[in-house]
Amino acid sequence: MQFAQRVSNLEISGIRKLFEAAGPDSINLGLGQPDFDTPAHIKEGAIQAIQEGRTGYTPNLGIPELREALSRKFGRENGLSYTPSEIIVTAGASEALHIAMEAIINSGDRVLFSDPGFVSYGALAELAGGVPSPVPLDDNLHIDLDATFEAMDGARAVVLNSPANPTGVVEPEETIRGIVEYADDQDVLVISDEVYEHFIYGATHYSAGRYGGNVITINAASKTYAMTGWRVGSLAAPQEIIDECLKVHQYILACATSISQYAALAAYTGDQRVVTTMRDEYHARRDLLAGGLKRMGFDFPLPEGAFYLFVPMDQDLIDRIIQAGVIIVPGTAFGENGQGYARFSYAASRDMLNAALDRIQKLI
Repeated sequence: MQFAQRVSNLEISGIRKLFEAAGPDSINLGLGQPDFDTPAHIKEGAIQAIQEGRTGYTPNLGIPELREALSRKFGRENGLSYTPSEIIVTAGASEALHIAMEAIINSGDRVLFSDPGFVSYGALAELAGGVPSPVPLDDNLHIDLDATFEAMDGARAVVLNSPANPTGVVEPEETIRGIVEYADDQDVLVISDEVYEHFIYGATHYSAGRYGGNVITINAASKTYAMTGWRVGSLAAPQEIIDECLKVHQYILACATSISQYAALAAYTGDQRVVTTMRDEYHARRDLLAGGLKRMGFDFPLPEGAFYLFVPMDQDLIDRIIQAGVIIVPGTAFGENGQGYARFSYAASRDMLNAALDRIQKLI
């Protein structure tokens, strides 16, 4: 049977393969999923919506009150002035990335992203008919501005991800601003994936949309509010971009799940101390896991954001750690330049992290 070549050429995510294959006694440090339960007031928002019968289709853009809340959030937290009509509520950041690529990429267009970088960027570019163009990071796992500028000539789009998956790197303001301004000069669109913006330890998050109108801002409730399974995210951009993205969104999804939208409304308008609590716990977990690995002799920069460590490690040791029941992700899952690294997620309890360190210590 024949299938579309653009799909046949893709591989299933290496992260998901490991997740599905994990044994019952495995310690899973592979999946980027918070182990926190969704906060109670967010659940109550969903329950109330169900009880009130808010179970039908919503406007394609999303319920107005959620888009108004997101507009206020962008202004208050990010210094961005998106109106509610410039925001689409999506089925997680995954759909937001997909519709952005589908709306702006023509066949053969080059899409730049970091290597190592999040697994979806290249795949979604290819599904849209574009050409994935990974750009190596520098020796400290930061964006290499010179290499990015050189690669940007003739490209259609560049994806920014800060704080970054898989490295945990938070890019400084001069890098974010430099890429947006250079891209604007080159008529290149910037897709800024900011889903980890609230999980930063000692650094500062800078939203790319502050520095130019050529930016599509991607965000989600998934990580910030421990709502991965609710599948609710957002895409914000100037109106002419929104109009095109909405066409794709309308035909592939119609609207994000109504109940999830009301849960997200409760999240964005409710008590934000739950986010601070999770951030502080991730900070402690980072220090616990990083400290344990460093005491074993591993040398790596301490990440300033997200909930990942990207640790230099040969493939033989990676395989032995996985066989010992600690699921980590080989760096090659994030691009060719991930060779010789492994990603550890510390979105797991301290007890689980200590148990993982014990198992690894026995292999060293």
